[in-house]
Formats: sequence, C-alpha cells, structure tokens
Amino acid sequence: MALDKPYLDVPGTTIFDAEQSRKGYWLNQFCMSLMKAENRERFKQDERAYLDEWAMTEEQKQAVLARDLNWCIRLGGNI
Repeated sequence: MALDKPYLDVPGTTIFDAEQSRKGYWLNQFCMSLMKAENRERFKQDERAYLDEWAMTEEQKQAVLARDLNWCIRLGGNI
C-alpha cells in the first residue's frame, strides 16, 4: 500500500523523507566518508576508483563526478 504524501507537491523541491533516505543511503555514506582527510585524498587521487568502492547506482556516481548537487539530491542525497 502506497502512502499518501501530500507534502511531495512542493514545486522545485525534493523532500528528504524515508524513501529518499533509503534511495540515497550509499551516496550519503560516501559523502560522510569525505569528512576524513585520508578519504578525501584517496578520492582526489582516483575519483572513479573510490566511487566504485561504494554500492551507489551508476547515476549517483555520475552525479558526483559532475559535481551536480541538485542531481545528487534528486537521487537521495541529503544536504
């Protein structure tokens, strides 16, 4: 049974709810990993190799590589 989500009808806004949280779990885990300097360095050395360590979708990886924050948010990213 689908939940009624009247709050989703906010033009130009992606609502971060439980569904978005599940969708973006690995994307957000990747982002949190960058809080550590050694992980940031690994990412800078080979972005694709570091991204491939995470169970993100290919589209999520492409959004990160494009540095497109709005795209990341649509794919479950949490600001």
